[in-house]
Amino acid sequence: MNTSVVLFPFAEYWPFYLGFLLLVFLLLALDLGVFHRSAHAVSIREAASWSVVWVSLALLFNAGFYLYMRWHFPQDARLMAVPGFDPLAAARETALEFLAGYVVEYSLSIDNIFVFVVVLTYFAVPAAYQHRVLFFGILGALVSRGIFIALGAALLQFEWVVWLFGAFLVFTGAKMMTGGEEGPVEPHERLVIRLFRKYVPVTGGYHGHSFFVRHEDRLHATPLFVALLFLEMTDILFAVDSVPAIFGLTREPFVVFTSNIFAILGLRNLYFLLAGAVDKFHFLKYGLGIVLVFVGLKMTVLNRLFHGHFPISWSLAIIIGVIAASIALSLLFPKKPEEGS
Repeated sequence: MNTSVVLFPFAEYWPFYLGFLLLVFLLLALDLGVFHRSAHAVSIREAASWSVVWVSLALLFNAGFYLYMRWHFPQDARLMAVPGFDPLAAARETALEFLAGYVVEYSLSIDNIFVFVVVLTYFAVPAAYQHRVLFFGILGALVSRGIFIALGAALLQFEWVVWLFGAFLVFTGAKMMTGGEEGPVEPHERLVIRLFRKYVPVTGGYHGHSFFVRHEDRLHATPLFVALLFLEMTDILFAVDSVPAIFGLTREPFVVFTSNIFAILGLRNLYFLLAGAVDKFHFLKYGLGIVLVFVGLKMTVLNRLFHGHFPISWSLAIIIGVIAASIALSLLFPKKPEEGS
């Protein structure tokens, strides 16, 4: 397969981006407006059911995407004019790239859930309102990920940026494996919260599920909005790791965007499903670290050793194998309780 050809140039495929965003907003509207109209604590059973729904939707989308590519690529004169272009092989590899990107992003989300637990605990967000905070956090994530992906697609046209991203992923993976536990609140994030409070008055307590309330003819933010602001900031930090990781698996922005967004959509229910057990997966950080190092090496060294394109089927097998092994080891060798706990 010729790796230099752009399968989905934005100028031609912008209706696909628009249609995908409309689908996402429709799904989110159904989620909040129909299935979660009334605030309530999300049970493990409900979270598990919705997790299955979101994963199934991602897999169905990928299957439909693959069938579309098999039908469309042979009819695309621009692609067929490229020497050595195999439309069926291109469809298969692109579908596998979507799946690999989805698995990487979804796996990184498991590690991020720990931070979500800390944030929602730090702000003492009532269980009944946690879904609302995470829901609107998704909307902000759609914007921030779109910006990061657009910047990444533009910058990766330069060879030195590819090496920079690859080195960053290797460094991040090594740091993830060797670093200690994260603190409850990062100092620079506390600074942003203090600046926000300086210019926007914040109520002393929660006012139901409202983000803002009017008090003495002045609009006040509630602690629920402050928690949402904090989550948005942490998501931007997550995107710094996850977006380059997926670009290490595919150079197609449409594949990066769709796989990234589908993984984000399932993050809320994954939080409710694993929030109480996330500490049990103590080997996961090593698995994710190895995956990031591998993707960084694939982006730089391995692609060149394999004539420009390391086989995506091998990448997918390595990623799934490493993550599955880290989860299995966590269950087989439980973390020893700390003294005095």
